Amino acid sequence: MKDITTIIGYLAAFGTTVSFLPQAVKTIQTKNTSGISLPMYALFTTGTLLWLIYGIMSGSLPVAVANAITLVFASVILIYKIRYK
Repeated sequence: MKDITTIIGYLAAFGTTVSFLPQAVKTIQTKNTSGISLPMYALFTTGTLLWLIYGIMSGSLPVAVANAITLVFASVILIYKIRYK
């Protein structure tokens, strides 16, 4: 049962992590962040960092990996939002 739980965890992590890729690519290409809320992305990026720490501390590899990758995407978008207001 643990194997199926881990597989579901990785599938969920993949889906939610990859969902940020189109926004990150679009933001990098256009530098247009007008439709992005700065407070929301700041809170989201902080939350993602905390989930990453939680995943590491709890030994949950799917949580840690997903949030490490998502943190990169979210940070890029947040940096562009701050830089290209």
